[in-house]
Amino acid sequence: MAGRQKEVIIDEVHQNQILRELYLKELRTQKLYTEYHVNPLRKVHTITRKPMSWHDNLEEPEDARFLNLLHHAALGPRKKYPETQTESQEIGWDSEPLISPERGDRRLNHFRVYNDITLYKAKMWSLGEDDRHK
Repeated sequence: MAGRQKEVIIDEVHQNQILRELYLKELRTQKLYTEYHVNPLRKVHTITRKPMSWHDNLEEPEDARFLNLLHHAALGPRKKYPETQTESQEIGWDSEPLISPERGDRRLNHFRVYNDITLYKAKMWSLGEDDRHK
């Protein structure tokens, strides 16, 4: 059985059909771009001006509308909009605490308190005693 091999018959009709399907698939997925623009996600490298160039050192009047637009874009969403614009902004939109955080109120603030025994154990652990989890 090892001596038998299948004879491959090249059928030109099937080869032509395979090549035609491949060609049509390539045509379906190709896109011809005729309009080009700068990629907004790529950083543009700025070139420094020449210090002695007269046209680079001209003072131009400020554009108040453009400056206001820049300052508005730099604001956070809480200062820009009165309410949330997306569902993601709803998380944390009202971030003010419900009660005032009084540091002296012992009912809400449980600070770490050191007594004699806790100071002793903390010093022993800092010196390298290894019975911390016993």
